[in-house]
Order: sequence, then C-alpha cells, then structure tokens
Amino acid sequence: MGAVEQQVQAATATKAPLIALLGNPNCGKTALFNRLTGARQKVANYAGVTIERKEGSFTLPGGRAMRVLDLPGAYSLSAHTPDEAITRDVVAGLRAGEQAPDAVVCVVNATNLRLNLRLVLEIRRLGLPMVLALNMVDVANKRGIEIDTARLSRELGMPVVETVAVQSGGEKPLLAMLETLSLATPVKPHPLSAIDAVPVEETQREVRRIIEACVSFDKDTGNLSEQIDQVVLHPVLGPVILAVLMFLVFQAVFSWAAAPMDLIKSGVEGLGAWVGSNMAEGPLRGLIVDGIFGGVGSVLVFLPQILILFFFILVLEDCGYLPRAAFLLDRMMGSVGLSGRAFIPLLSSFACAIPGVMAARTIQNPRDRLVTIMIAPLMTCSARLPVYALVIAAFIPNRELVAGINLQGLVLFVLYAAGIVSAMGVAWFFKRAARTKGQHPLMLELPAYHWPHLQNLALGLWERAKIFLTRVGTVILTLMVLVWFLSSFPGAPEGATHPPIYYSVAGMLGRALAVIFEPIGFGWQICIALVPGMAAREVAVGALGTVYALSSSGDDVAGSLAPLIAHSWSMATALSLLAWYVFAPQCLSTLSVVRRETGSIRWAFVMAGYMFALAYIASFITYHVARYALGS
Repeated sequence: MGAVEQQVQAATATKAPLIALLGNPNCGKTALFNRLTGARQKVANYAGVTIERKEGSFTLPGGRAMRVLDLPGAYSLSAHTPDEAITRDVVAGLRAGEQAPDAVVCVVNATNLRLNLRLVLEIRRLGLPMVLALNMVDVANKRGIEIDTARLSRELGMPVVETVAVQSGGEKPLLAMLETLSLATPVKPHPLSAIDAVPVEETQREVRRIIEACVSFDKDTGNLSEQIDQVVLHPVLGPVILAVLMFLVFQAVFSWAAAPMDLIKSGVEGLGAWVGSNMAEGPLRGLIVDGIFGGVGSVLVFLPQILILFFFILVLEDCGYLPRAAFLLDRMMGSVGLSGRAFIPLLSSFACAIPGVMAARTIQNPRDRLVTIMIAPLMTCSARLPVYALVIAAFIPNRELVAGINLQGLVLFVLYAAGIVSAMGVAWFFKRAARTKGQHPLMLELPAYHWPHLQNLALGLWERAKIFLTRVGTVILTLMVLVWFLSSFPGAPEGATHPPIYYSVAGMLGRALAVIFEPIGFGWQICIALVPGMAAREVAVGALGTVYALSSSGDDVAGSLAPLIAHSWSMATALSLLAWYVFAPQCLSTLSVVRRETGSIRWAFVMAGYMFALAYIASFITYHVARYALGS
C-alpha cells in the first residue's frame, strides 16, 4: 500500500462518524465494542490523565465506515469518580481536543433495567442522536422477563434494538439500526445543566413508570444468582468459602505447574548446554550461556505458575464472584478505613500494581482512593512469584502435610496472606494518621453468575503470557546483558583468589551495598540482584542466575540456580529474602504511575520510603529470629 493511499484512508477514517458506547458497569458494553471492532481498535490515554481511551472502527453492512469510542462505565452523568467525569465530559463535548460524539449507543442490561435506565434518561436530555442497545436479552428471556421493545422505544423516544454481545452475530441488529441513522449534520450537545435541572427523584419515578409500562415480570422464574448468594454471601460460610478458594489457588500454583516447569527447565538446560558446547571460549560464549540462558532462562521457567494464578483470577472475575468477595470483605476493610470497593483494585494488584493503582480511580472518596493507591503495591504482584517460587523450591521440602495440602503451597499462601495483612495494617495507620472516623457505605452492582466464557479466558491468558514474554524479551533481556557486562568486567587481577565476578563492577557495587544489607543476611550476590530488580522485580531471579553462573564454573544455567542458592545461603537468609519481598520497594514504573494518579511526586516518595522501611525491618526481625531459632 502506497503512502498516498494510506493518507487517504487515514483522512477517511477521521471523517467517519464517531459513535460513543456507554452504559453501567457489567452491562456488556466492552464485549459489544470488541464484537463491533475486532482487531481494529487502538488504546491510549485521555490527555492529562491515565484513564484508558479505547477507540475502534467498523464498517456498516452498506459500506459506510464508522468510528466507535468505548467510554468508561458510569451509573450517572452526575460524576462521583474520575472515570464517570471522563464519560460525562466526552459525551457532553467538554474535553479540549476531543470531538463530541455524533451519536450515542447506550448499552443496558436487559435483566436490570431499573438500575440502567437512569443513565439513559440523563443522556437523552443532552439531545444527541441515540440508540438503546438492549443487551443480554437471551438471559432475560431464559428468566421469563418479557420486554415490549416497541413500547420501550416509544416511551424513550429513541430506537431500541436487542443485542447479545457474547454471541457471534449478536451485534447485527445494532449495525442495521446504525445504518438508518442520519449523521450528516453534527448535533451540539445541550449543556449539562439540562441534566441537573431534573431532580434525581423525578428521574427515578420516570424509570419506574417506564418499567411498569414496558416490562412484565409475571413469568420471571427468579434469579438463580440470588439463591446462590444466600450461601456465598452468608456471614459465616461466605468468608470460609473465600478463604478455601484462595488456598486452593495457591496449592494449584505449585502442584499443577510442576510438569510444564520441568519441561521448560529441561529445554533451557539442554539448549544452553548445546550452545555452550558448540562455541569457543570467550566473551560471546559467556554472554549467551551465562547472561542469556543463566539470566533470562531463570525467569522464563516460572511462566506456568504465573499463568495458573491468572487462570483462576480470570475464572473468578468472569463468573461474577469477585464483586461478592468485595462485599464479604467490606466489613473487615471498613475496620481499617477502606471501602469494600477497594477490593477490586487490590485484587488487580496481584497481577501488577500498575493496573491496581489505576483501578483505584473508581473509588469515590478521595481519601479512600489515596489509601488504596498507597497499599496496592503490598499485594503480591506476579513479578514476586518467581522470587518466591525459587526460594521456596530451594529451601522448603516438597512434602504433603495432609491429603491435597502441600507444604510449599502452604508457604506461598502464607506469603500472600502476609502481604494482605500488612496492607490492612498500613491502611489502618493512614486512617489513624488522618483521624478519619466512620465508614463509607459500599454500593456495588452484583452481576448475575454465569459460566466463564472460554474465549475470554483464552484471550486473557494469552495477553498475560504475551506481557510476560515481552518483558522477558525486552526489559529482562536488556538488564541481563547489562548485569552480565557489569559482572564480567574488569577481569580478575593476577593471582586472584576469588571468582572473576568478585573483582567486577557489579562485585564492587554488591560489596558496597552489603554494608547496608549485611544486618539482614544479604550477601553481595543478593545485593547485585536487588539493583536491576528496581526496574522489574522478577529480574532479581535472572540477575541471581547470571551472578551465580559467573561465580561457579560458567556451565550452570537456570535449572541449577535453586541447588546453588540452597548450598550458598543459610535458611535465615532465605527467610529474610522472602520477608523482604513481601514489602519490597516498588518498581520504578509503578512509582511513575503513582505520581501521575495522585498528581504529586510526594506520594511516590512516601510509598518508596515506607515500603523500604517495612522491608528492612521485617527482614531484620526475620533473619535474627530465624538464626536464634535454628541455633546458627
């Protein structure tokens, strides 16, 4: 395709009408966006904020090109959160540099119109061309909820179409309706005062009137989700079920991952040995065998454990359980000054603290939002998992305590629990420091339970694997080459009594840092690994692989790292390192996002400072208590 043709296509896309998709959370809006656009979508951030902006393109059956914008979920245009403020400003044409939409598609959950129609009525007052997408009609039909679509269209004064976003072809009625819209003349939205002019009580009365006129619940068989919730949300059984689920997840991380990890380890060892045997001695051989295979291979082996952890998180999210977990934890979180709404950002932080910090913007109260941001990094992100798995495999026996309960999985569960408990403790401290009293009530929609969609699970796991492998092939590989270079030069002097790495730049840096970290049991090799770990925590494992490969014969690769550290470290040092990583100071990219989300570099420094202090104190106590207990 020539440059001129590409410019013509870009200009045509820019002139294409812009459709805004908006609706309540959990209404299927994003699924409909994905169904419309497929791979033709781009993700960026709105100017001046870190809120995600998703825009895509599609073609109507008649051949007309359209652009579509997936706006953040909102319950009302009377914004209470940053997400809702973005949605309000975009649809009202108030964001500088942002084009107001030519039309609005309001997506609603057909089984919960009572909650969804308030937003529809508010948007209608802006005077923009509108289409109502009555989504999840298949679920409504199964329950026996009868909706008079034609009457609903007359009552609302806008076209109404039935969609099933999770089914192939479920978007076709919407495409046919958009074909009939006349969007040649742009319509300027009415001022937001048109919304505020109508009291909320009047809007709710109008919602009830429309539902009574258009919806029949006479044949409604009831909501199976409500029956399940009688058990899942039980004040006694509910927390027990949640604890058992989380415990089983961490057991599976070790038991299920054993076979694929052994396969990857054998492959890396075999490939490294083959490359080493077919290359002449020299710096290039050292770089490939010790730097790449000894470093990157040490991280790559933990991919199965990360994917298993995310498999369970995605299943629980897709089936609708996670909002229930937020309700179960609301009372406990309220006791330390948080809302149960903080549960979702904190759970997201188990993947990575960055999306967890960004997800905190859905919390209405500014103080709760700030505290959630500050404690999100204490959740055990996936980057810590390789470090945990390495140390646990090296020092904790692979022994079954009772049927189905493995000692290694139990230790991993305790480490994750320690992160959660410490986060609650820090939140309590912030509450006391701010002298905040009272608890903000939790208002959260509980979606209906449903079987997880295999396509969503596959896409989610593929995205996670792609992110991890991209980091392995870019950030981690680059840092491993840098660690190898710093660990290899300058060479050992004449008559040296230590391995060459001892005299290298990395060795000098490690010994300098060891003065600070020696009281918590860290030798200079561990200190070397902590430095690149500031860029990405899992890099510490690769750095250890490189350091110990260069400290030994030079033929060791990823698979031999665990027995190497088991031979080199004491149990007290291993436990101290685990304690360090429960609180480990956050990576630089997370600190950058914290600065942007809070609007101040001050809170990024506060986060780094308090986490370093907690990590050092916890490691110091753990190291010396372990030495005393073990008599070493």
